[in-house]
Amino acid sequence: MVNSSAGGPIGVFDSGLGGLTVVQEIWRHLPDEEVVYVGDTARVPYGGRSAEEIRCFNREIIGFLLQQGAKLVVFACNTSSALAFPVMQREFPVPMVEVITPGARAAAAATRNGRIGLLATEATVRSGAYVRAILGELPGAQVTAVACPLLVPLVESGRAGSAEAARAVVEYLEPVREAGADTLVLGCTHYPYLRPHLQEQLERGVALIDPAVETARRVGEVLAAHELRRHGPRRGDRFYTSGDPALFRRLAGELTGRTLPPVERVEFSSPVLGVNAAGAGG
Repeated sequence: MVNSSAGGPIGVFDSGLGGLTVVQEIWRHLPDEEVVYVGDTARVPYGGRSAEEIRCFNREIIGFLLQQGAKLVVFACNTSSALAFPVMQREFPVPMVEVITPGARAAAAATRNGRIGLLATEATVRSGAYVRAILGELPGAQVTAVACPLLVPLVESGRAGSAEAARAVVEYLEPVREAGADTLVLGCTHYPYLRPHLQEQLERGVALIDPAVETARRVGEVLAAHELRRHGPRRGDRFYTSGDPALFRRLAGELTGRTLPPVERVEFSSPVLGVNAAGAGG
């Protein structure tokens, strides 16, 4: 492991704004910790990209976070967790936490009938990572996985509360309803920002699993295991984006209800190889 300091920040990254749901839970569960966040909005969405692209992007971001003194790195992105996490663990000597395993454990514990719905990006569904993780926790579970290519672009463009988002949620929930699932996993960190639409459509008694909550708890466990819990005065969080800092800060404030400090721009060298932003997820 790198010579991590307990005084360093927790590094968190996502394809865009969605990872802020994990940051919000870190604020709630680990209020003494500092966060350095990267939202890769210049290359969002990730959901339609190849594993090779995702890993290339993640290498750059993790390297940057380590330059910022990150003592632990959180993959606040389900697509990156599914396609890059094991590889990045081998390549970087720093504690890491992903979002799929905590979400799978919570879903397996919550279901009563063994039927679990999953809303996720195309890449996450295609990887099968969530299904494998859930079956590892609950053999015999029936998992209905639904790719939701419209949802991330809706959140990233500030339209999470729109009628268009409500219609998309109705469409994507239909297979989950038909399967009789009593538990629904939000398999993308952007999706908790669509919670009002989801709760309006879900039947009473369906458990809604937000992996961000379980991930923050896991972060606390890993910090404690590595003796990296912070003690001392908190200097403040830092936020970076590969896109427009002013737009990121405005949308982040709307989503979190909290005014972020000034957001800085970071440039990465890997090219954007062309993904239809209207047809893929982050």
